[in-house]
Amino acid sequence: MAPAPHCPVAPPYPADPTAPTPDTLTYSFTLPAALASSALARAATREVLRLHGLTDMLDPALQAVAELSAVACRFAEAPDFYLSLRYRAATLRLIAYDSHPRHTNPRLATECQARRRSALRVLSCVCRACDGDWGFGESRDPGGGTRMWATLPRATAATY
Repeated sequence: MAPAPHCPVAPPYPADPTAPTPDTLTYSFTLPAALASSALARAATREVLRLHGLTDMLDPALQAVAELSAVACRFAEAPDFYLSLRYRAATLRLIAYDSHPRHTNPRLATECQARRRSALRVLSCVCRACDGDWGFGESRDPGGGTRMWATLPRATAATY
């Protein structure tokens, strides 16, 4: 049976047979803002790093993902949050976005930032031990909210 004249035939896209490498690590997840999501984010990260040959970074990466996910769930005002994993320039970049907006009242903004900073103490220690970086700030995305990040250079994360 021939396709209808108004429905174009989709071109065939063969699967890419190239094995994953560190430089092709680019993943994004939308996860529920729920207690179980930190474990789910760790499990997904473990598998992604394994597939891309970055198992030497597992310990600090899993700790960082756990911290970012737990804090995103704690502060989220929406039913989900977003987690991004990227590997560029020999550095693993982890970003979590939650829906918690910046407070307009300066006192509340300072208090909220202190709570978030306190909740990310372990992330701070992991990044410092790996000569990485971390932080948080207002999301640049149109939906607003808060962006938290951690960077882990492979050379130092592998010796964590």
